[in-house]
Amino acid sequence: MLIRNFGHLWQRKYINYGRPRVRGHLKGYRTKASEVDFRDQIGIYVLFDKDLVPVYIGQAGRNKRLFGRLHQHENDHLWNRWEHFSWFGFRRVNKSSRQLSLFDTLDKTFKISGTLVLNEIEGALITALEPKLNKQGARWKDVEEYYQLIDDEMEDVTAGDVLDSNARLEKLITGLGKKLSKRKR
Repeated sequence: MLIRNFGHLWQRKYINYGRPRVRGHLKGYRTKASEVDFRDQIGIYVLFDKDLVPVYIGQAGRNKRLFGRLHQHENDHLWNRWEHFSWFGFRRVNKSSRQLSLFDTLDKTFKISGTLVLNEIEGALITALEPKLNKQGARWKDVEEYYQLIDDEMEDVTAGDVLDSNARLEKLITGLGKKLSKRKR
């Protein structure tokens, strides 16, 4: 098998690129206790615009892993063209460590029948493109779907959050104003 796992329609806004001295991540999960960081995944990926129309297909692994390729697209000619992405990874997840396998590299020779190759390519295309007339889904064996982990740092800020924050700031400013006026007396 070539494709070991995939993530479908993950959201760009939830990619955690990190900050100075804090490493980012590209985590997914199958169950709550099965978080895996896919930043070093190799395989193929598809970028989608806001209407879920595919706008770009690329490879991750030769020069940059999945995380590096996505980060590259933050600053290249595609920076304003994509909102979602799907990926199809060749590196399996080790069950015990929940880490990507070091054994699955681009140097590895894959021995797979033509029928299985066709099923894998068809499965990736059906999953990524979701054609209306395909009634069946991907015919994969042992391919695991992972769902995007949204950590607290990356959650959307709501209007209520902004209003609460503004109310706290207003209270602080009012309190500082009172203290300053007392000192001037």
